[in-house]
Amino acid sequence: MTKIALFASGNGSNVQAIIDAIEQKKLNAAVELVVCDKPNAFVIERAKNAGIDVFSFQAKSFSSKEEYEKIICEKLEEKGIEWIILAGYMRLIGKVLLSAYEKKIINIHPSLLPAFPGKDAVGQAVEYGVKVMGVTIHYVDEGMDTGPIIAQESFAVSEEMDKVQIEKQIHSIEHKLYPSTLQQLFT
Repeated sequence: MTKIALFASGNGSNVQAIIDAIEQKKLNAAVELVVCDKPNAFVIERAKNAGIDVFSFQAKSFSSKEEYEKIICEKLEEKGIEWIILAGYMRLIGKVLLSAYEKKIINIHPSLLPAFPGKDAVGQAVEYGVKVMGVTIHYVDEGMDTGPIIAQESFAVSEEMDKVQIEKQIHSIEHKLYPSTLQQLFT
């Protein structure tokens, strides 16, 4: 069974989708650790409710990204983590984690990359007026949402859809596509 760590910064709906997929035997993995950079994020409650250990930190408490990433690496090694799965983690991954987990860090992004990388991708796409949107799962590299694409799924945006409806559709796709894509990677 593949040992994974989930990194998140907020609500954690994708974390919950992965936990649920494991419980439903749709994903052959074990979540050994949730890493969160926001000590008050709801994802911490989700992890605790599932009996998953949490490492929570505040980046501003450290002198550098390298310093906190070294501590994260120690936590990951203690748990025997094989893959890092980003699920709403709002920090760029630095060279410490990238070198320790080369080609073993995966991210999900709410746009059809390379379009609309970075924060508020849905808002960017709505502002631009796109007619097709979607979700991308990709390997993480040193850039922002620039790593090689693993999977994408799209949907047509109708004129009646507002940002809330679009986000709901994106979450629906994410919660199915992420676990199924991870299952393919882990087998």
